[in-house]
Amino acid sequence: MSIRFTAKARRGMVVLTVAAGLAIGVAGCGGGGDDKKPEASASASKGASGSDPSAQEGQSQAPLAELRGPDGLLLQITSAQRDSGGFVTVNGTLKNDGAKSAVIPSQMSGDETEIIKHGQSLGGATLVDSVGKKRYYVLRDTEGRPLTTIGLTTIEAGQTLPVFMQFPSPPANVTDVSLQLPTFSSGTIKISG
Repeated sequence: MSIRFTAKARRGMVVLTVAAGLAIGVAGCGGGGDDKKPEASASASKGASGSDPSAQEGQSQAPLAELRGPDGLLLQITSAQRDSGGFVTVNGTLKNDGAKSAVIPSQMSGDETEIIKHGQSLGGATLVDSVGKKRYYVLRDTEGRPLTTIGLTTIEAGQTLPVFMQFPSPPANVTDVSLQLPTFSSGTIKISG
C-alpha cells in the first residue's frame, strides 16, 4: 500500500508542478507588466532632446515640396523614403486652401483603365528621374489597385487629408526626382534612405 500511495503522491506532485509552470507562463504572457514597458520606451523616444519628429508626425516639418492644384488644392510632400524592398514611399497631405469645398479632379487617378476601375486615387502620379531619363509610375497590387491613397472625392474648405504614393525605387545614387500629378504643378523632392 505504501508503494501505491507513493506513486499517487508523485503523480500529484508532477501535476502540481506542471500546473504551476503553466500558470507562471500564462501570467508572463498575459501582458500585465509588458503594457507599461513599450509606453515607457515610446515616451522616452518622444522626449529625447534634440530629436526631430518622424516623417509620419510631419506636422512641424517644412514640406519637401508643395504642388498647387485647381480650386485651392495643395499637395504638401512631407517625406520620400526609400525602403529596403526596392520601393519609394511618398507621404504628404492634401489640403483645400480654397474658401469652398472642392471636388478632387478625376485626372489625378491617371488614364490607365486598370487603375481607374478602382475609383478615385493618386494613381496618375509619377516620379521623374531627369538625369537617368526614366519615369516611375505608381505601383499596383496583384488585383490592379494602385498603391496610393484611394477613395478621394471631395475635400471641404480648410480640410487636410493624409496621403501616400508608392513607386519603384530609382537607383540608389538618384536622390532628386520630380513628382508629377495631373492637374497639379510639379515639384522636386529629395529621396532619403
